[in-house]
Amino acid sequence: MGNDGGTIPRRDELVRMKKKKEKKDKDSELSFRWRHCNITQEPLEEPITACGLGRLYKKQAVIEALLDRSILPPSASHIKSIKDVRDLRLTPNPSFKAGAEKAGYVDRATSPYICPLTGLEVTGRFRFVFLWTCGCVFAERAMKEIKERSCLKCQTPFKEEDIVILNGSDEEIDGLRVRMEARQARLKADKKAKSEAKKRSKTASEQLVSVESSATTVSVETVSDVALPQVPQNETVKLPSKSKLTPSAASSSKLLVGGSFKSNPGDKRAATDKMNDPAFKKSRESYQVAADPRASEVFKSLFTSHKSHEKQTRAHWVTYNPFYN
Repeated sequence: MGNDGGTIPRRDELVRMKKKKEKKDKDSELSFRWRHCNITQEPLEEPITACGLGRLYKKQAVIEALLDRSILPPSASHIKSIKDVRDLRLTPNPSFKAGAEKAGYVDRATSPYICPLTGLEVTGRFRFVFLWTCGCVFAERAMKEIKERSCLKCQTPFKEEDIVILNGSDEEIDGLRVRMEARQARLKADKKAKSEAKKRSKTASEQLVSVESSATTVSVETVSDVALPQVPQNETVKLPSKSKLTPSAASSSKLLVGGSFKSNPGDKRAATDKMNDPAFKKSRESYQVAADPRASEVFKSLFTSHKSHEKQTRAHWVTYNPFYN
């Protein structure tokens, strides 16, 4: 019998068939992975970080997960400290307009970041990589054409193992995991070598200081063991004549009599000559500035012995009580 409209159903239209598996939309999945944090599933915000496996995170979410590891998903269990992630240095897209996405609409054809060399937008359609040494992000096709092993954006040198693919496939993640473990082992070995070199240098410096101190002690003991010549009490040591000595030696020469030093009479004579020097006459009590013919009138007026100070009604000193002034 027919149905409405004269149609006759076939058997394949009436028998229930096995339901087909739903296929994921690759474009939507890639767009979500490039625009959302791998820990909180929230939209990415600067500063954006990436781990050694190429997954993207918000730096704030990484810090919170390290403080409370219960919120850390299994996909990010390899992050043990903040050193296991690297801040990405992304190049902003000058043609991107953030206000164009409204009312839940997401434009997957544009991105706020681009490759600084090729101009390709970071939308997930093209493969991108970043350098672990500096964090700069480039398109993979640009890195393949570059033969130099230095970043073209900041000139930081890098190795082949420092190139990390962002949001790679499962096979690529396995290779990145091997690179990450090798990099961590190399960093641990370098740190251990530096600490051992520092310990060796510290030990060598301590040994050098101990050797110097022991040498100083030995020299002091040797000097103390040397016997000094003794002079009899009744014997006088004859020094060279005054003409053979220099002026400084003649003035400081002394006689050793009976084991004690006595000054040379020439020293007293030299001291007397210094006291007779005209430059020392001003230090005598009889000297007055007002009577000095070589002093100027302005210089004399600075002292209280000047005639202008005799008629002054104010005191020539300063006191805390203004009543006396």
